[in-house]
Amino acid sequence: MNKQLQQIIHIPPNPPVSPTHQPTEKVFAALIEPKHANTIIRRLNQIAPLQNLQHLKRIQKKQLQGGKPELYVVLCLASENETQSDRMPLDVEDIVNSYHLTPFITEVNKYAALSKEEWEEQCKLWPTSYHPPTYNIPGITGFSEEDSKAVFNFMKSTVELAKSGDHLIVNAAMIVDPLVGQIIASGCDEVCSWHMGTSKAKTETCDFKQLEGFTSHVDANITAKYITFLSNGSANNLQQCYKAVSCLNPWWFAQQSFHSSPCYCHLLRHASIVAIEASAARDRHLFPGFGHNEKSYGVDCNSSSSGSLAKRQRVDLENVKNSGEQDANTEGSNSLGRPYLCTGYDIYLIWEPCAMCAMALVHQRIRRIFYALPNPETGALGSVHRLQGEKSLNHHYAVFRVVMPELEFPVER
Repeated sequence: MNKQLQQIIHIPPNPPVSPTHQPTEKVFAALIEPKHANTIIRRLNQIAPLQNLQHLKRIQKKQLQGGKPELYVVLCLASENETQSDRMPLDVEDIVNSYHLTPFITEVNKYAALSKEEWEEQCKLWPTSYHPPTYNIPGITGFSEEDSKAVFNFMKSTVELAKSGDHLIVNAAMIVDPLVGQIIASGCDEVCSWHMGTSKAKTETCDFKQLEGFTSHVDANITAKYITFLSNGSANNLQQCYKAVSCLNPWWFAQQSFHSSPCYCHLLRHASIVAIEASAARDRHLFPGFGHNEKSYGVDCNSSSSGSLAKRQRVDLENVKNSGEQDANTEGSNSLGRPYLCTGYDIYLIWEPCAMCAMALVHQRIRRIFYALPNPETGALGSVHRLQGEKSLNHHYAVFRVVMPELEFPVER
């Protein structure tokens, strides 16, 4: 495995904009001798400061084929109607005459870049500076080696979850508490469920058993990670049911006819939704008596640990004066009550989620989303839409694509 090919790519809230589509400003510029650069720049900053173009670098450096650099400097702003024959400020003209410069008019970007990708596009026109977002979501400005390793390991686990044998590949979701590196809940696509007894199916790692008073069309696999069918002749039929990954083609199952088969279709049970439901069932079991009257669930979950429960609380930030003290009070303690949804948690997905799943993760207060493969037709976090950049939402998460070439497997569409 070539680790150099592994990447964690931040998907910014807004797509990069080409300089040809960004607002520009006309300026006077000129080629200068490198030995005069410092003197000219100091003088220009005094007599013609770029007050409304603070993101713009005054110098542009071009490297010639022979190795000798060329330096261009922004002299001053030029109005929309000015031509090269128009007069510049007298002080700037003095500099032009003193150093025998030949001014020309060029265009630069009017506003600062909002993302690294946009900044890279701007620099093709004229160099600008870029300041990453200041909101505190780890990973926006890069990952440490330790954090990167954890991300790759969790993504590998998610991929293994999605592979159920016999070329039966579905989308998988894994919710993780990054503070302790613990898997909280997970799930796979259950858009198509099989009417059969639990004795004919095997659920792995996390099995939430239905108790009295709970009824559903879906059997005990409602919150299972995934189902591996035994060799009873049903595998081929189930493979047909899972022909398409739910987020890649959300309406595929609605177009199929299963009247003559024991297959039950539920269009909403995408991997993210199943994992969210498993997380909620876990919370109900670990924190009985909190919230509204809820159905009771028995739980046998190897991925849960009582030593690190309740790491996320619903907190009124205006009343928190010392965040460090707050963290100390909640660390390793479940005395403060049931966690609030998935606040502070990360989720790992094989495919970029659709709009329904992406919005569900907003409601769950997920902190970061990691996915391995893009969703070119219905992706809501980069491919088609960018829900993470919708300003009208009351919660925003950070989105990353985890590029691991050895994990990129095809799926039949």
